[in-house]
Amino acid sequence: MNTDSSDSPDADPSESFVQGADDGGPQIEFYGGRGMSAFPIAFFIVWAIAQTALWRISDTGGLVVGILVGLILGMFFARGNWKHYANTIFEGMTQPVAVTAIVAWIWAGMFAEVLQDGGFVDGLVWLADVGGIGATLFPAITFVLAALFTTGIGTGYGAAIAFVTLFFPAGLLLGADPVLLFGAILSGAIFGDNLAPVSDTTIVSAVTQDSDIGGVVASRFKYVIVAAVIAFAGYLVAGQFMTGLDIGGNAQQPLVEESNPIGLIHLISMGVVIGAAVAGRHIVEAISWGIVVAVISSLTLNLMTVGDIVSFNAPADAPFAEPLEFLPFLTIVDDPDAVSVGGSLIEGASGFFELAILVLLIIAAAQIMIRGGAFQAILDWSIENLATNVRNAELTMVGSAALINAVITINTAAEVAIGPYISKIGERFNLNGYRRANILDAQTAALGYIFPWSGGVLAGYTAMQDLPDSYDWFDTGMLVTPIDVVPFVFQGWLLVAVFVLAALTGFGREYVIDRESEEVARI
Repeated sequence: MNTDSSDSPDADPSESFVQGADDGGPQIEFYGGRGMSAFPIAFFIVWAIAQTALWRISDTGGLVVGILVGLILGMFFARGNWKHYANTIFEGMTQPVAVTAIVAWIWAGMFAEVLQDGGFVDGLVWLADVGGIGATLFPAITFVLAALFTTGIGTGYGAAIAFVTLFFPAGLLLGADPVLLFGAILSGAIFGDNLAPVSDTTIVSAVTQDSDIGGVVASRFKYVIVAAVIAFAGYLVAGQFMTGLDIGGNAQQPLVEESNPIGLIHLISMGVVIGAAVAGRHIVEAISWGIVVAVISSLTLNLMTVGDIVSFNAPADAPFAEPLEFLPFLTIVDDPDAVSVGGSLIEGASGFFELAILVLLIIAAAQIMIRGGAFQAILDWSIENLATNVRNAELTMVGSAALINAVITINTAAEVAIGPYISKIGERFNLNGYRRANILDAQTAALGYIFPWSGGVLAGYTAMQDLPDSYDWFDTGMLVTPIDVVPFVFQGWLLVAVFVLAALTGFGREYVIDRESEEVARI
């Protein structure tokens, strides 16, 4: 995810999430000990696995119910006054790390919807057809483009939304396998989220390990590129064997042949977003500029009308409806059921409201776990029993970062929570801050886009659910169930594997004495 790259250490986001564990605030005692504070999040994970893997229901609303039930049941295990438990839920839901993800989803959703309605998918299909990029090559190319786009803007969630909205339907029309294509999009998001200097995860990993952002990015490139080269080859090979869908019988090829290049004008809009983000602009500002350019381009080229962007269907008896009927975004309707507000902007934003609620509740459950001591108990046990030498210490860092990200499904929040622990165990063995930051960020960036209940996967899947309403040829059977994509997020699995091997072999390992201390500590 992305934040303003000019953020100073004074605004360290790590101070806003894990401080509850040691800031002297009220702690929660549970019947059964500290481990019971993990009950709400553990209940949610079991619920999510049952819903997505066993019953194959990829519904965000069902996940919301799961975390709500977990939080309610968890309350009965709390000792004494339940007020502290309830207040901790509010405390968790107001954490900036959760709000950052939600804002990125909403703005990216609006941007992607404007480009979609402005014919960008049509332009992509035309370009791929003319360039000879067929079903076999399209997932691999999508992986590369998603990686470059995410590296530029710094928000993997935003990139997942944009590429699912725009590249996913284009790939299906060209005959690409939907599961492989979704995996390629998530892999590209992982690459950029892990490497981008303006990504939240990059910044948090550097700050929590007392390292400068530039040095961290430079030092982690060797790990990221190894995983990316293998992932790219994997998508090329898998594309040879995984076939796509038969869309509309014989209608697939005519749809490709009738595609129009004019929608490619929106490449300018994407370039504006990337350029603004690289220049250090806040992600909200960068995407807002992209929306403005896309709207102007669409209106100028008659790709969209004002009513397509925002529309009001007002009842005939509204007092000021008829006098203002000349407005291009106002329509008077006689049917009361037709009264509504629509258009690309509201449709792009509203699709993520349910997901936003889920994220807030997950962060609340994680805060319960922190306040109740389960989080600290896990870390204390692993430090004492697993981190017995430098190799085991690094393997413990990899495993613990992965475990916490499975629990706290927003990767930045997971990184903020586990960051101080990674620092503690790394300093015990004199590991360089760059090495610690790279181990930390690789796991949180990767696994934030793999588990079916993780933020990156849900952001992409939520965007995907709107596609049947956007295209006549797209039906619900073309949606990818999040559990199916798990094995095909190649960049994520490979990035984890790279660091497991690096810990075992010592590849890239650096100690504090390998660099000047002031260089490591510089931010």
